[in-house]
Amino acid sequence: MIAIQKNIDLKSFNTFGIQAKAQYFTSVASRDDLGELIQSDIFKNEKHLILGGGSNLLLTKDFSGLVIQNKLNGTSTIEENDNTITLRIASGEPWHPFVLYCVQHNWGGIENLSLIPGTMGAAPMQNIGAYGVELCDVVEKVEGIDLATGVLRTFTNAECEFGYRESVFKKELKGKIFISSVTLTLTKKNHLLNTEYGAIKDTLHAMHITSPTIQSISDAVIAIRRKKLPDPTAIGNAGSFFKNPVITAEHYHSLKKIFPEIPGYSTENQLVKVPAAWLIEQCEWKGKRFGDAGVHAHQPLVLVNYNNASGEEIFSLAMNIRTSVQQKFEIELTPEVNII
Repeated sequence: MIAIQKNIDLKSFNTFGIQAKAQYFTSVASRDDLGELIQSDIFKNEKHLILGGGSNLLLTKDFSGLVIQNKLNGTSTIEENDNTITLRIASGEPWHPFVLYCVQHNWGGIENLSLIPGTMGAAPMQNIGAYGVELCDVVEKVEGIDLATGVLRTFTNAECEFGYRESVFKKELKGKIFISSVTLTLTKKNHLLNTEYGAIKDTLHAMHITSPTIQSISDAVIAIRRKKLPDPTAIGNAGSFFKNPVITAEHYHSLKKIFPEIPGYSTENQLVKVPAAWLIEQCEWKGKRFGDAGVHAHQPLVLVNYNNASGEEIFSLAMNIRTSVQQKFEIELTPEVNII
């Protein structure tokens, strides 16, 4: 029998460390738990929020409804041959420990995604990515429970409709599917190493590594992230708050005439991705603090809660940043964080 609690403080359940209460709160550790929950009157009559690690979430107020904490765990091998291994991972499994587990076994494909906070279930929803690699590169399928019917549904890679920090689970299926497991295929040899993006190459050079392995790449990524991103256990944050905007080549070249230093990276369809951190820094937000809400001193893409900032204060700061970037560059920043 699942237990549903009332008026639970969510501060310890979100990495921003925002004080907010859930009207109702429960945890599910199995598909049976979820099936039982779906049949309950509280689930049927209240809106609900599925909570993993709380690392991509900004709570701006108390949640009037049911918060469901995902505690599904376990990893199993589906298929294995000399070249690859296919694993099914329960959605409540923490992401970074799973990456380390794969690296230790010399299974390649997600080493560039080391030290990303959160759970396995959030990974396909967000299509997490870093340093030239995205989760969609290794996903075979995603399984989830239809919250309206209780039926298990399976989504192929194509059916997940992955995009830049996007998936079908953030769009038309938002709040309708409880992701229960993710199936990934990783390489066992002849790994496709990605060392060209960001500071990986420089970090490997500083580590005196000339022949990278998935272990050394993971170590390099961890070192980079620890250097530039604040630890949420020390200072409240949800990582990158905004997506890197994608603009037309024409818009980029017009900006280049006014701002010669503006960085840009060509993508498909003749579009250009511009680093949001650079735009925010040019608007002089880096290191700014307003009470306990602020912009990180080393990474302007990260908004922080220094101690007792409210969700509304963080949100207000984010919107002010967004407005200033729009006014200066005619570029609209889109939050990467799920704002409730």
